[in-house]
Amino acid sequence: MPSDFRKIAVVGAGSVGASVAYALLMSGLVSEIVLVDIDKNRAEGEAMDLSHGAAFVKPIKITVGEYKDCRDADIIVFTAGAGQKPGETRLELVHKNTSVLRSVLPQVIDRAGDSILLMVSNPVDVLTYAALRLTGLPPSRVIGSGTVLDSSRFRHLISENCLVEPRNIHAYVIGEHGDSEILLWSKANIAGLSPEEFCRWRNTPCPDRQTVTKSVRNAAYEIIARKGATYFAIGLAVRRICECILRDENSILTVSGLINGVHGINDVCLSMPCLVNRQGLVQVLPVPLEDDEKVALLRSAAMLHSIQEKLELGATEPIPPEMQPSKPKLPTPKPGFNESPYLH
Repeated sequence: MPSDFRKIAVVGAGSVGASVAYALLMSGLVSEIVLVDIDKNRAEGEAMDLSHGAAFVKPIKITVGEYKDCRDADIIVFTAGAGQKPGETRLELVHKNTSVLRSVLPQVIDRAGDSILLMVSNPVDVLTYAALRLTGLPPSRVIGSGTVLDSSRFRHLISENCLVEPRNIHAYVIGEHGDSEILLWSKANIAGLSPEEFCRWRNTPCPDRQTVTKSVRNAAYEIIARKGATYFAIGLAVRRICECILRDENSILTVSGLINGVHGINDVCLSMPCLVNRQGLVQVLPVPLEDDEKVALLRSAAMLHSIQEKLELGATEPIPPEMQPSKPKLPTPKPGFNESPYLH
């Protein structure tokens, strides 16, 4: 097999899985994409549709496979699982999708070799933790898509105000991928200038922080209210993560991974700026936070930790005192950190 051969397996051929496959097809990053789904007809239909565009992209093989066909994949992208239904609680969804993981992951990982497992199914932080415990893989090789998409939404909204290309904006969303996520306004900058400083220099209206924060958190609700689901942007976010891994970029992405010892948080998967390369998630950056950002992050971590405890995975430690939301050691954060429906 050529040394430049790159294979990605996508487990779950629903709207998100198909969008991931399409984004990878267009990227020219990979030599082979394998679609795996319990609904083989659906997977075959998606593979046929994608393959019919092969004349317009770099050479690529798109196949439908079984779990054994994840063998030798550089990355296994896991998008399988149930979506949240109206009236369904967070815990009901968590237990449902954890059951899917318990059933599917052993069959996938048994043949995975040195593959990196990229979790996309929601609730992504909790399921990333579950995947880590169920597989026994090193933390560097179990990554969640986390707040990579949320950070892109943050940059997009800043760019609309500042009239500057989003790729020139450094702005991160950390914590849970959901309503308790934290927009790091204290670190947002364009060429070293805060968004407000840049807008004054550019002579454009400054972004309203409260409005932008609300828009980022509510983006999935707004999209789902209009079209029923979100899948295109998360497909692009996953492509970007795969690109960082396959090209050994050493880039910074807000993926979800196991956090131990950062800001007093332990044994929780959530998003922080992380160094990502061919080995996976190799380092979590201990970014300095403002007081309200830190207490909000601790509360987000405590909420995720409390859900993990209910999954009976056998590895969750008690919530450390510094993570207890009932006894914050820092100023109370701004309002708006509510429970999450875990939407992309």
